[in-house]
Amino acid sequence: MIRACLLAAALATPAGAGTLEGRPVTFLVMAWDDPALPFLEAPGHTVVVGDGVEFDFAPEGIYSGLQVVPMQVEIGPQRVEITYPDSGGGWFYDSAFNGYVLRFETDCALFSGWKLDRDFTTLPIKDSDIFTDRGALYINVSGMTYGPEARVAVDLDVMDCPLS
Repeated sequence: MIRACLLAAALATPAGAGTLEGRPVTFLVMAWDDPALPFLEAPGHTVVVGDGVEFDFAPEGIYSGLQVVPMQVEIGPQRVEITYPDSGGGWFYDSAFNGYVLRFETDCALFSGWKLDRDFTTLPIKDSDIFTDRGALYINVSGMTYGPEARVAVDLDVMDCPLS
């Protein structure tokens, strides 16, 4: 019985692929014109990736003169989805970077690549608006308009990195 359960779990993840499940992740909202001098860095929130929505942000107040937009972030084994069901509507402050940083705890290069799910995503995100750095995913929404129908999904090529 135990062997069957272990085999089923192993088959659920593509061969050679890693997973975000069970990993600690810190979610940050940041804005900058120069990454060395961010003018907004809202307090980070850390959770362990599991089932359901990992982050569900109500209005958090004003940081550096900017309001953090209410959103939900759901993280799957190889996917991040951001939605704004309770946001009302508006536009994101325009700067070189104004967006989200998801930092996964790891000492290795966690991502070998990513792809924007253009069928799911409604924001006008370009490939240059998304980048990774070791265990961090950056999503830039600067200058874009949002509302309850806005959403973003990024599928990630996750390496099989040990938890740090």
